[in-house]
Amino acid sequence: MNTLPRWKKWWSYISSVHIESTQSDFNEELHVYYSRGRYQLITKNAIYSYDDLYVNFKVAFKRLNIQKIAPKKILLLGLGLGSIPFMLENKFNTKAQYTAVEIDEAVIYLANKYTLSELKSPVNYICNDAMSFVNICEEQFDLICMDIFEDDIIPKQFETKDFLYSLKKLLNPNGIVLYNRLAHLKKDLHKTVSFRSEKFNKVFPNNDYYEVLGNWVLVGKI
Repeated sequence: MNTLPRWKKWWSYISSVHIESTQSDFNEELHVYYSRGRYQLITKNAIYSYDDLYVNFKVAFKRLNIQKIAPKKILLLGLGLGSIPFMLENKFNTKAQYTAVEIDEAVIYLANKYTLSELKSPVNYICNDAMSFVNICEEQFDLICMDIFEDDIIPKQFETKDFLYSLKKLLNPNGIVLYNRLAHLKKDLHKTVSFRSEKFNKVFPNNDYYEVLGNWVLVGKI
């Protein structure tokens, strides 16, 4: 358990409080802040995690009516500080079993230190490359959350049809994929629109997208 002094919690509503910084082979900068009463993980150019204020997925869960869907097995590709299981358990009353695939051991350490150790939901951490994992995994899931970035860039191998087909094979009947993408800058929006029309739509004909504060969350359904 990681407990902050009361004054730091109070001050976080006025100004972000720096908690810890580190680096790894995969992230030159990893900074943990306490902001507005929530833990936040940021890199040089991106926010990786922000508890229930990580609005991309929060909006997606609301629009999907995730409580009605009630997924029991959830795959997380990219972990951050664990915003997704945090908000599903604490804001959406969802009880599930999580498999979290994260290549950066430092991120797993921080997630467990600041967020996941406080949850009741079981989380199975796998420190591995997500591509390797999806190619060998024999389990199936009700919900897959794809949230892999290197700073503010999605690595190219996770933008291929082959990767999307691998995700599709890991879904249970009626399963759902949520794929988080940038769309704030003109170049990012163009790339995301092209990715959806040329690849995502082909693999997931039953699809939608949610536009949230400069991001698109693509929704693929079986």
